[in-house]
Amino acid sequence: MRGKIEILVDKANSGDRDALESVILEIKDMVYHLSLKMLLFADDAQDATQEILVRIITHLSTFKGESRFMTWVYRVATNYLLTVKGKKSHEVAMPFEAYADLIDTGQSDLVTHAKNEGELLLLEEEVKVSCTHGLLLCLNEMSRMVYILGEILEFNSVEGAEILEMTPENFRKQLSRSRVKIRHFLESKCGLVNPGNACRCKRKIDFLVEKQLINPGQLQFARHSNRSIDLIEKIDAVHRTVAIFRSVPVAKAPKHVMKQVRKVVNAINF
Repeated sequence: MRGKIEILVDKANSGDRDALESVILEIKDMVYHLSLKMLLFADDAQDATQEILVRIITHLSTFKGESRFMTWVYRVATNYLLTVKGKKSHEVAMPFEAYADLIDTGQSDLVTHAKNEGELLLLEEEVKVSCTHGLLLCLNEMSRMVYILGEILEFNSVEGAEILEMTPENFRKQLSRSRVKIRHFLESKCGLVNPGNACRCKRKIDFLVEKQLINPGQLQFARHSNRSIDLIEKIDAVHRTVAIFRSVPVAKAPKHVMKQVRKVVNAINF
């Protein structure tokens, strides 16, 4: 059955500029959330989101309704994200072994970069999300995308395969391999997943701030409420490796991204 978004797409392709903007408003947060998961850094994700939305606008007439519109959007987004090299994410991507060394380095019970309990809680959350999402960069681009779609966003193998234009069997195999790698790493290193591990988010704050891997004055992920780190403690150990990623709320596209995209919409001659 055709939904609201498909009806808006038809109107947009018929020359309705307001409908086109409504389509972009419907998908912008999804595109940004996917981009941030894939590229880790907000600057990279914002640039990618803007480029993807422009591609969707300029290629909207090629959508023929042979699949769900959101599937088509994900296909456009993943095609772009699998080829783009985020400036910052490309610099910090490393093998699992090197990331393990980074986890083990610079742990300290002393936190000098937090002035009060509120700042400490925010920085702890920032470390948790930054660290676990940085772990995704240890996977190659295709493995990372398969893991994001299948494990974090919970697409089944048929949906994921359609988005990435591969067979469901191939999607399942790649997802299984990525799951094993991520689970093994978290179970052997992360104190949230396995309390027997030495690493705690609080103990990494000073080191990551000093290495300029997180910025106390410009947090990417932490919010003043609904800390994802608190949710993990309430989940049984079997499901914690997945909850590490799924517990993070959907990231909203910054307002200036839509401002730039509106310029493209207004420039189109229908």
